[in-house]
Amino acid sequence: MESQKKKIDKAAAILYDTERSDVPRIIASGKGAVAQKIIETAQEAGIHIQEDPDLMELLAAIPVGEEIPVELYQTIAEVLAFVYEINDQFKEKVNQT
Repeated sequence: MESQKKKIDKAAAILYDTERSDVPRIIASGKGAVAQKIIETAQEAGIHIQEDPDLMELLAAIPVGEEIPVELYQTIAEVLAFVYEINDQFKEKVNQT
């Protein structure tokens, strides 16, 4: 069976830097080749990628540089909690070797 590279239609990058702001912001967003570049850049940096088409549709409507709207805080908080958990598990594995 041939492995196929998954086609990425849209992508967005969120930055949550508590030293700069109390809320997460969209720092990159795009579709097609731009989306693929966002994904590749995140992968190269070792950043976790969360796939959620419904959330992506909402994030795509937010201009780059803008804060995440209050209505999306709960959803973004859940995604960030998941990412932090994955990062902690990865750190534990690295420290065990």
